[in-house]
Amino acid sequence: MLKLLGAMLILLAGTLLGFFQASQLAKRPRQIADLIRMLQRLETEILYGFTPLPEALRCTGQACATAVGALFVRMAAELGHTAGRPVQQLWGETLTAGWRELSLGRGEKEIMQQLGATLGLTDRDDQVKHLRLAVNQLRGEEELAKDEQQRYERMWKSLGLLMGALVVILMY
Repeated sequence: MLKLLGAMLILLAGTLLGFFQASQLAKRPRQIADLIRMLQRLETEILYGFTPLPEALRCTGQACATAVGALFVRMAAELGHTAGRPVQQLWGETLTAGWRELSLGRGEKEIMQQLGATLGLTDRDDQVKHLRLAVNQLRGEEELAKDEQQRYERMWKSLGLLMGALVVILMY
């Protein structure tokens, strides 16, 4: 009886692992879409609202109640008390610290780091160009993420169950 219970728990753990990985794949395209919307809103705040960068980031982040929005709010808070550090350094540090909470990949992080290297350095029109470039690059990443999700989501679900079954078979 105890062996059967152990086998069922191992099978359940493997299945849950597979479903967790599948959910991470499903979150990525949604978070990229959120990031695109946030950058478009930031563009509007900068271009039409004439809003300073920290306040524009805060307003943009508060408009979206997701982990991506929280990242923008955290960036705005860091920009609020810079202590003489450049915007690019603060952007990079905040991005690295908040990235663990997101399901985004390395490509999206590089795009955001490139954006952070130019944000706040130039005039409004140039910043808008950089924001639009980042949005276009993120759209490409979103297509790749959707393709990856379609390709691997079901595989992870099955693989989790099969890994659990393999461990159970090897144990008995």
